[in-house]
Amino acid sequence: LSTLLIALVSLVLGMFLPWWTVAIAAFGIVYLYRLTPGFAFLSGFAGVFICWALIALFRDTANDGILSHKIALILPLGGSGALLILVSALIGGIVGGMAGLTASFLYRAQLQKD
Repeated sequence: LSTLLIALVSLVLGMFLPWWTVAIAAFGIVYLYRLTPGFAFLSGFAGVFICWALIALFRDTANDGILSHKIALILPLGGSGALLILVSALIGGIVGGMAGLTASFLYRAQLQKD
């Protein structure tokens, strides 16, 4: 449930705010759900990965892959639009996973403090 919620909140925030707001979404949801560190990272990673992969795939199909192919030629990806989508989703997933892990560690630190 937290993974789906992270994906949905990331999608909504990403429409109106900068790209890094996915970290705020993952952080807030993991903190509210009080996940363990392992699940926190996986939930944040999977939620943002799915969100960014679907957005990139949707935008890629909207222009028949022309833009992603040209960008993949500039980067060392051999012109593969699919690989560009994967790399983009991995970067977003790592950001979401680290934000979720940070929230989990913060919650645990506050428990130990009390």
